[in-house]
Amino acid sequence: MNPTRSDTYLHRLGAERPARPTSDALRLLHLRHLQTVPFENLSIHLGEPVLLEEGALLDKVVARHRGGFCYELNGAFGLLLASLGYEVQLLAGRVHGDEGLGIPYDHLALRVRTVDGGDLIADVGFGAHSHGPLVFGERGDQADPGGTFRLVEAGDEDLDVLRDGKPQYRLEQRPRSLPDFRAGAWWHSTSPESHFTQSLVCSRITEGGGRITLSGRTLTTTDAEGRKEARELGTDEEVLAVYRDGFGIGLSAVPTVRGGQFG
Repeated sequence: MNPTRSDTYLHRLGAERPARPTSDALRLLHLRHLQTVPFENLSIHLGEPVLLEEGALLDKVVARHRGGFCYELNGAFGLLLASLGYEVQLLAGRVHGDEGLGIPYDHLALRVRTVDGGDLIADVGFGAHSHGPLVFGERGDQADPGGTFRLVEAGDEDLDVLRDGKPQYRLEQRPRSLPDFRAGAWWHSTSPESHFTQSLVCSRITEGGGRITLSGRTLTTTDAEGRKEARELGTDEEVLAVYRDGFGIGLSAVPTVRGGQFG
């Protein structure tokens, strides 16, 4: 990523270029990303390809002011961090669900090392998760506005990431490359077993520490204390206005669930 592109990315986040790639600068960038770039799966239902290539990721997140899901959000964020001087590794995870662990390459997270000795897990692509990066080597509780997090050894050098005592995903420690995640992205974009093909979601953290989420036509606002208020949007104009004003996404028509493409 060239300096002009990284400056444009930072402008989208409303963040200044950090003087040095420090832990504190990473925490600020992480939070600003969650506040400005929504977690969303609209491409799946708009018939848009999910391309895990540098140019496509930056075009979507930076030029088109869209969001994405884990592969796109953490993929793009990793490119930005590397351009700012951070040491970045892509890590593969498998999400804990009701029926056990998900598919291989189910999730993409980032391991980031900083010039001041930080070794952190950054994750701006898991929906409701930590607002800041987690300390990689810490095995005790890590307090965060998004909950209490803990990293637990899971054998074979894997780590379980827990939120409020509940396992979220199992993270491998072996570094991966972006093309490794293409099969996972394809499965989540096409399989009728993927929750991404069965529903629409667009969500981001608000500057007050709460969250705004649009699931289909249901708009849910959550305050910093966790109190939720949900309402149904009646007209297409209302839905499009929330995408535009709440998430900065301009759409010409309301997306509808397409469902899986194989099965």
